Amino acid sequence: MSGQNGLDQAPRKRTSLFVFLPLILFAVLAAIFAFQLASGRDESVIPSALIGKPAPNLTLPAVSGLQRDGQPVPGLDPAGFKGQITLLNVFGSWCVPCRVEHPLLMQLAQDKRFRLAGLNYKDKNENALGFLSDLGNPYATVGADTNGRAAIEWGVYGVPETFLIGRDGIVAYKHVGPLTTESIRNDLMPAVEAALQAN
Repeated sequence: MSGQNGLDQAPRKRTSLFVFLPLILFAVLAAIFAFQLASGRDESVIPSALIGKPAPNLTLPAVSGLQRDGQPVPGLDPAGFKGQITLLNVFGSWCVPCRVEHPLLMQLAQDKRFRLAGLNYKDKNENALGFLSDLGNPYATVGADTNGRAAIEWGVYGVPETFLIGRDGIVAYKHVGPLTTESIRNDLMPAVEAALQAN
């Protein structure tokens, strides 16, 4: 009889392990998330494989009909990165955070130390045109990435994202998510200053 009881206990032990397995996995995941939150790391600063490397050599067509100061806004030409500091902002008319950060881009466009370029991600031409007509166009140049392939080359995680390209055409900084007053003051502008000193 005792041998029979021993056999019965083995399946019960296995069953109880399976019952507690989801709870154990949940506890491990909760501990990982708690550690990430407690670390204080800024999730908008995500390492990019492009930082320290040349900006992707991709030419993109213009958003048809887009104008600035009465002149047609050209598409994105990587040759334009050389010789001047450029902020490349990835945006879409369908992107709510892009609308939130847009007034800050309009302010940044007033800074003559760099030019602001746009990469219009997975958008219809008429929607991009309406977006920039309604909210204002801060961009000196805008490339239409209708199929999203250029964004893949840039290593875009989501929209919006902003890249800083130095006068040498090298990507110096990347910001993921909408820019804020704080991120501009604490992260972006120091990166711009460093790019100005480097070249």
